[in-house]
Formats: sequence, C-alpha cells, structure tokens
Amino acid sequence: MNSFKLSVVIFALLACALPLPARKPNVIVIFTDDQGTVDMNCYGANDLVTPNMDGLAKRGVRFTQFYSAAPVCSPSRVGLMTGRTPQHGGLNGNVPLDSVGMPSQQITIAEKLKEGGYATAHIGKWHLGHHKETIPNAQGFDHSFGHLVGCIDNYSHFFYWSGPNKHDLWRNGKEVFHNGEFFPDLMVKEAGEFIDKNKARPFFIYFALNTPHYPYQGSPEWLDHYKDLPYPRNLYAAFLSTTDDRIGALLKKVDDVGLTDDTIIIFQSDHGASEEVRAHKGGGSAGPHRGAKFSLYEGGIRVPAIISWPGTLPENKVRNQIATGCDWFPTIMELCEIPVATHKIDGKSLLPVIKSESETSAHKIFHWKSGNAVAVREGNWKLVMSGKKVELFDLPKDLGEARNLAKENPEVVERLRGKSVEYWFSIIQSK
Repeated sequence: MNSFKLSVVIFALLACALPLPARKPNVIVIFTDDQGTVDMNCYGANDLVTPNMDGLAKRGVRFTQFYSAAPVCSPSRVGLMTGRTPQHGGLNGNVPLDSVGMPSQQITIAEKLKEGGYATAHIGKWHLGHHKETIPNAQGFDHSFGHLVGCIDNYSHFFYWSGPNKHDLWRNGKEVFHNGEFFPDLMVKEAGEFIDKNKARPFFIYFALNTPHYPYQGSPEWLDHYKDLPYPRNLYAAFLSTTDDRIGALLKKVDDVGLTDDTIIIFQSDHGASEEVRAHKGGGSAGPHRGAKFSLYEGGIRVPAIISWPGTLPENKVRNQIATGCDWFPTIMELCEIPVATHKIDGKSLLPVIKSESETSAHKIFHWKSGNAVAVREGNWKLVMSGKKVELFDLPKDLGEARNLAKENPEVVERLRGKSVEYWFSIIQSK
C-alpha cells in the first residue's frame, strides 16, 4: 500500500473514532389558553383527569410561583415570544381585528432559533397580528398553521366576536378550510407532519392551543365522565381533559420517532381562567388564589408551568422561586447554546433555578399592567394599584390576597410605588 492510500485509510479510521457533534435539542412550547392556576392534578386539582400534563411534571421541573407576562392573551404571548414585558414589546392589550399587532421589529424566539439552524413552526393560536408583516411567517416561522385572532369555534373555525363572522384558519398565509374537523386534532396532525419532515435536524414547535378557552367543546366521552360535576365546572373539565388527550398525542408522536430524550418540552398556561359570559362565567379554578383572567391578582397571572428534558434536566422536581413567561426566551437560548439576544430583554435564564432548588429567584422585582391597574412583586411583597385603590399583600402568608397591609406598612408601599413609577416612566421614555 503506497503512502497516499495508507494516509486515506488512517484518516478514515480516525474520522470513525471521533465523536459525532451532539445534536442540538428540539424545543416544543405547549401553550394552553385560559387554564386555571391549579387545574392539573399535580397542582392540587382532585376533580380532573390530566395524566399527560402531570406526566410532564413527573419527568421535569414544575414551578409553583410562575407568572404570565400579562393576564390577557396577546400581551402574555409577547412575553413568551420576545422575552420582553408586553410594554417593552409594544403591545399592552389584546390585538383587535383592525390592529397591526405586535410591532414587527420585535425579535422572537423563532427568529433566533432559525438563525441557529432550527426548523420552526407555529401551530395553533397566534393573536399577535394578522397583517402580512406580523403573521407568524414574518416573525421567524418557516411553517404556520392555525388562527390569527383571539379564538375560534373548534369545528367551523370561525371567529364569532362581532359581525360579520369571520373564518380564521390559515396555512402559511393562505386561507384553508377544514370544516367540521376538530381543531386540536388538526393541530396534532400538522405537528406530526412537521416532525416527520424535520426529524433529522433540530426543530422548534410553538404548539399554541385554543383550549380550554371558550367555547367549551369537550369530547362526548369526557362530557359523560364529568356529568356529575356542578355546572360550569363540568363543561370546563371535559374540555381540559380533551386538551390533555391531544397533548398526550403530541408527546406520543415525539416518542414514536425516538426523539423524547432529544426534545425540551415547555408547558405553560397563558394566564388564569376566564369568568366571562362566553365561558359560562367560570369553570376554571384559581384554588386558594384571588382573581381570574384580566386581573392582576394571583388568579389572573399565576399559572402552571413545567419544563422537561429527560436525561438532561432534573426530573420530578418542584421549584418555588419566582419566574415569568419572559424567562423562557433566554432559558431556551442557553439550553440550545445559541447566543442570547444583544438587544434588551426582561427575561432571565431559569437554568440555575432549574438545576438547584437553593438558587435565588431570577427576578428581584417584576412589574405588570392591565388596563389602568399595575402590580409589583418584590420578594414576599406584592403591591396592586388601580386608581386610588392601593393594596399590599404578603403572599406566602396570604395566598388569597385577602388582607391589605398597606396602612401597616406605608414605607413598603412608598418604596414599591416609587419603583413602579420609575419603571413606567422608563417605558414612556423608551418610546
């Protein structure tokens, strides 16, 4: 064998011996809609059946003091998608039909992961804009399937808020029709096809469910199962367990293609449960917490949240530190080894907290706004202000926010009020 052939053989042998570069993890964010603070078995519900959501907690880390970025749909999604508070992200309230939506210059998780070589998909609810510059395909998503406004009927796929009624189902900017097909089933099918197409490379799926948001449309078997629960809990429970089934179908698909250990699953509700008329004035539960959707009390912004990556992150663990929906952005970037955004974000990586129950909370202070109300959380203290009404709560001792301690602690009120004014003034100055 001449020296050239010998060199080729040696090079080939060495190449075989070298370890292959580690595959970057896939990321799936499962975002439920209007799910109550405690509406899973692992969060204390004893009248529900939620094995698939609970299964994520068993093989992951569950947070007990996790907050949405806002108590309503669109701003909450700004926090998730951009890592910024809704106010820094340029969207304070829900996106109406005549609005552009979240400013297109905002940088999303999808854009960052796409830059890092990921295939990206939005499947489900968007509610961040329906103009050509603010739809998912213009915000970093290679593939998009779902509805662009607040919610839809799950069979006709119409948005019924105000006339004329509007059909709202799109695939990559083109209107599509699947009349009579259950939307969560369409989502699972679409996600499965995307996984099959991209399983050889890292992918990101934003799986944004339209459920258990009204209209409550649980499957017949779950409606029968919960028939003895009082109204409207029975309708909500049936829809939540129907949702859990579809989450299970998605997780089974990941497992069937052999990617469970290569996939980070993040689960969160967008905010608390609804008490709107369209939601039968309730059904979801905040447990011991006060308030619901639209409210800055705990029942409006404290939500179930879980992260799972079997074999890499801790399993069957609970974390009591304060965390927020804005924190997933930098957490995902760190786990995927993609440089964190150079622009200003409000989120903090949760990886230190995920790895250690003794780590301090990522946030010393956090601010919320909803309508004319604002709230501040700093340590154990939470200040809620609306007009002339000022309330101060010691949350660990008063989960129901029933005892206003403002008069007994004027110095705390003034300190937190000052920080709130300073924060909101900085928002105005930055515009």
